[in-house]
Amino acid sequence: MTHNRYENKVALITGGSSGMGLAAARRLLAEGARVVVTGRDAARLDAAVAALGGELPGGVPDGRVLGVPGDAADLADLRRLAATIADRYGRLDVVFANAGIGAFQTVAEVTGAEFDRVMDINVKAAFFTVQQTLPLLVDGGAIVINASFALHRGVPGAALYSASKAAVHNLARTLAAELAPRRIRVNSVSPGFVDTPALRAEASPEVLAVAAASVAAGRVGRAEEVAAAFAFLASDEASYVNGHDLVVDGGLTTAVPTPLL
Repeated sequence: MTHNRYENKVALITGGSSGMGLAAARRLLAEGARVVVTGRDAARLDAAVAALGGELPGGVPDGRVLGVPGDAADLADLRRLAATIADRYGRLDVVFANAGIGAFQTVAEVTGAEFDRVMDINVKAAFFTVQQTLPLLVDGGAIVINASFALHRGVPGAALYSASKAAVHNLARTLAAELAPRRIRVNSVSPGFVDTPALRAEASPEVLAVAAASVAAGRVGRAEEVAAAFAFLASDEASYVNGHDLVVDGGLTTAVPTPLL
């Protein structure tokens, strides 16, 4: 691991209570950042912040971790989040719009309420997270949006989910152009099957085994592997990477596993 890439930088990670968001927070803290994490469940968020604080040198929180409960799709919550960050740190260097959900239904099964729920959490949240925190983001800062391998591959029973993730990737590309005068880079990261509490809650061990068999790497990914990709995209090491989607999927979208041949 490259240490201290984020020394004295301030990063916001939405959906940071568990999974990829929590792994990203842990990664940036290890590299010197001050990290703000959000989540809708205040109790889970408090537990995550306590765990992250306990991992700091000496095991005592030192102001480098801040948990702000709230819904990333709620404009009032986002305004409060921005005001809290402004009061505590005065700026942001990195935004990781990570909050999102999976949704798997056939087209015929999708209701209007479900359409609104998925688009609110996956698209509206990303859009307005950027909008509300942009005044705090320094010139030369970085934004990363969590997309999905599904935007690159047709997945039966995932039309709504895939459309929402294609939307946020295109949002990243458009923002890269719009924010270019401020030298703010905007990219997306597209995980494949990643072992997170959310995935384990949705998929049985049998389904996970089938998923692993469809990946050239022969396994599902780890949240830490996505966190490493995010940490690269948001760092100065990726200074010439802009408007790009970094797929972290073990070869799921590009290679056929040998057992399937």
